[in-house]
Amino acid sequence: SNLQLPRFTIVSTGGTASALESSGVFVTKVEELTHFPEMLDGRVKTLHPNIHGGILARRDQAHHIEALENHGIGTFDVVVVNLYPFYDTVSSSTGVSFENGVEKIDIGGPAMIRAAAKNHKDVLVVVDSNDYPALLEYLRGGHDDPKFRRALAWKAFQHVASYDSAVSEWLWKQNGGVDKFPPSLTINLSRKSELRYGENPHQKAAFYVDKSLAEVNAGGIATAIQHHGKEMSFNNYLDADAAWNCVCDFSKPTCVVVKHTNPCGVASRNDIIEAYRLAVKADPVSAFGGIVAFNVEVDEVR
Repeated sequence: SNLQLPRFTIVSTGGTASALESSGVFVTKVEELTHFPEMLDGRVKTLHPNIHGGILARRDQAHHIEALENHGIGTFDVVVVNLYPFYDTVSSSTGVSFENGVEKIDIGGPAMIRAAAKNHKDVLVVVDSNDYPALLEYLRGGHDDPKFRRALAWKAFQHVASYDSAVSEWLWKQNGGVDKFPPSLTINLSRKSELRYGENPHQKAAFYVDKSLAEVNAGGIATAIQHHGKEMSFNNYLDADAAWNCVCDFSKPTCVVVKHTNPCGVASRNDIIEAYRLAVKADPVSAFGGIVAFNVEVDEVR
């Protein structure tokens, strides 16, 4: 019911249209606007002037509106797109065939997102379901907010850039015989948290997680769960990462104590508690306030 605002008509492609209709939402199917059926197993649905013309037309340009009227094209005020789940598909632990991976590369969706984001002065674009409540509130409010529009446009372009970088990375890896290192590389980072401070207390900092396919299920400090304690600082993360990388170099049960990214005590023992005691004993002064890491599970420290 939230979708059915009085002054809006909902236009959708086949699968989404069916889901909305089953929930009692009235939908105009996209082929009713394009006068052309979906084809090529769904590869071509929205790539049509009747769709993109209605998205890209500038409302303040009389000749744009005249062109739409001459061709019987209506305008779109809101574009909401959920892309094919390419990232989730190719990063699945069960694996995916090359053919299935290719089929999950969305074409029409990113094209609509980019078109709407470019024309964000007239078209709201939403790519994140978390923004749905804000969108509905905005539409009901009846006032224009350029900052809100620009924020959605930024998120849209960022979303498409991340999507394309995942496709690029995956295709490079599928070409098995080439150099391990691609000639160019786009790194997709997602902000995990804002830190208490940077390397020094007067500096601001934030912690970003590498979302590239190479880092899926890689573990480490970036994806670790903090169970207690105050928010970590830049230096805390730096030391924790150094400790983790060091202790992971050992196959036997090992404890590492790190201070300012430098190991000040390392010990391997079958009894991990004994390994801890020896690691601390190596430099008890530096161990104070340091980071302790183990490469095995620790149930209790006595």
